[in-house]
Amino acid sequence: MTTETKNSILIIGGGLIGLSIAYEFARNNFNVSIVSKKRSESAGFVAAGMLATHAEGLENELLKFGQQSQTLIPKWINNIEQDSGIECGLKKCGIIVPFKNMKDLKKYPTYKYGKYLNKKDLKKEIRGIDSIWEHALIFEQDGQIDNRRRLMRALERACTLHGVKFQEGSEVRDLTIEKNKIIGAKVFSATGELKEIRCEKAILCTGAWSKKLLKNIPVFPVKGQMLSIQGPANFLKRVLFGPKTYLVPRDDGLIVVGATVEKDAKFEKGNTPSGINQLQNGILSLLPEAINWPQMEHWWGFRPCTPDFKPIIGKSKIENLFLATGHYRNGVLFSAITSDIIFKLVQGKDLQDFEVNFLKKFGFNRFEI
Repeated sequence: MTTETKNSILIIGGGLIGLSIAYEFARNNFNVSIVSKKRSESAGFVAAGMLATHAEGLENELLKFGQQSQTLIPKWINNIEQDSGIECGLKKCGIIVPFKNMKDLKKYPTYKYGKYLNKKDLKKEIRGIDSIWEHALIFEQDGQIDNRRRLMRALERACTLHGVKFQEGSEVRDLTIEKNKIIGAKVFSATGELKEIRCEKAILCTGAWSKKLLKNIPVFPVKGQMLSIQGPANFLKRVLFGPKTYLVPRDDGLIVVGATVEKDAKFEKGNTPSGINQLQNGILSLLPEAINWPQMEHWWGFRPCTPDFKPIIGKSKIENLFLATGHYRNGVLFSAITSDIIFKLVQGKDLQDFEVNFLKKFGFNRFEI
């Protein structure tokens, strides 16, 4: 049995949200442990890394949440880069959303935050874009980060350098609770050993798998398949965000293409012919010549979704168990603000009014009303 230490924080789940929270605590001298079954399956490794608060058409509290997180991201990334020595590929490159007619453009939820492009301007911005697109909005305040190749690795390294203890290949099977407080977790290790880790506080960040540990938490997987193609360097400088497909260009010409939205696939692993075909059709509809560029990689992942498509962040019914899950399509975008709020909440620090409001909107208890 691992003995309890002062200021001990157990992070259950080692995906992007779990790593982000672990990093925040570890750099502030907490004793942090991460238990993770398989980090490579987490949504943070498989997402495209868009910071698309406005381009994705977020509304109401999700829009405000994304905007607030975007203000935190530059400093947050700078800290991670300095601590890890790994550059994360943060770029405010702008995201273009094309439309076939003006009616659809003006109905877009975040229309007022974008700059209008006519067809001529659109063709200047995106060489070779299909002629079906007559209008567009460019959201210059939005951008991307190279989460798959850089950010996740940078966070892992920064956490390690700050003393985070990783237990990869392990699974929390049960929580040890006394008087409505967690005192530890029963962990099945990669070597087949069942042991207990003691902690003062725990944070559940298991994404699409959250229901395995807390049966009443309404989080379910939405499968997404993706692929990457290798284009000429700097051919595509903006993210192109179509109705069902997006193209996210990296600096070296690699373009991430995503993503299917499969609500009934459950945890079915692997790419499928129909999924890859949908992505290829999406490429054709946006940038036809790119269909001939070499495909580099195919992959898939599971987004953690809730019934109202909003994350679950805050306290649970157990006194010292906190929740940070259900981020659906925006885990990369929301990671900075989620880790910031959870860090303050767990310590009982004063929160600003807008942070209190977010916790009300995204609290677990909203599903009990």
